[in-house]
Amino acid sequence: MKVFLRNKKAAIGLSIVLAYVIIALFAPLLIEANPIARVGRPHVAPDADHLLGTTRMGRDVFTQLIYGTRTSLAVGLFAGFLVVAIGTVLGIAAGYFGGWVDEIINFCTNVILVIPQLPLLLVIAAFLGQTSPFVIAIIIGITSWAWGARVTRAQTMTLRRREYIQASELLGEPAHRMIFVELFPNLLSIIGFNFIGSVTYTIITQATLEFLGLGNPMAVSWGTMLYHAQTTSAMTVGAWWEVVAPAAAVAGIGVGLSLLNFGVDEISNPRLRTLGTIAAATRAQEKIDRARSAGKLQEAVR
Repeated sequence: MKVFLRNKKAAIGLSIVLAYVIIALFAPLLIEANPIARVGRPHVAPDADHLLGTTRMGRDVFTQLIYGTRTSLAVGLFAGFLVVAIGTVLGIAAGYFGGWVDEIINFCTNVILVIPQLPLLLVIAAFLGQTSPFVIAIIIGITSWAWGARVTRAQTMTLRRREYIQASELLGEPAHRMIFVELFPNLLSIIGFNFIGSVTYTIITQATLEFLGLGNPMAVSWGTMLYHAQTTSAMTVGAWWEVVAPAAAVAGIGVGLSLLNFGVDEISNPRLRTLGTIAAATRAQEKIDRARSAGKLQEAVR
């Protein structure tokens, strides 16, 4: 934890993500209001009564933003868990067992990778009609596991050739113990990268699908907020706050998750960690050289 918090990217990213999680968990305690209730006049600018103004229907934007955080974050975490679970299971099975198991899984993975992701999601969502946020999460989860499975398979095949793995097999260790005790702990960094990336991708994709009108318009999320702002021509009438609030929320969680991902990568990757140490040492040496040069200059002036 000390090493993790010492990394600036990881610490800042974790702080941003935790802030969103706290808002999502304690939304009913922060604001005891119905996010779809009409509480004011249409398109009221931000003021003391409505911190982020109101929508065309007179709904409070700040209340919708708080409750929308719960929906969007829950969808992202749920879909991320699905992606990681499917990709990890299939990747480890393909890399460890090989043979016909690897061939079947590799074929399915290649098929999913070849199909364009966003058009596939648009077709499925359009076929199902107005879908709820969690149906969108399931759709994303079962169509986005291929990349994680491919990376997990490659790393599993690398670990499969390690001497300690082969020694454990010669000792007669069962397959399930080999997978959960020997392989799985060494794959946690890749699984973490896959999970964080999947959550980021899900939140952005969900907002995109709902903005295009393929979600449930009665649900409260960042995507539906953007959809309603677009259908009511919020920017045209000057109600910029209806667009800026959810867009900033999506951008903020994206920045937080990306920084967290970069920080975890630097911590778990010895090469990046070494490069960071070298860069810090170089900057420290430059400061020392500048200080010495300044001291010599002062002595020359005296």
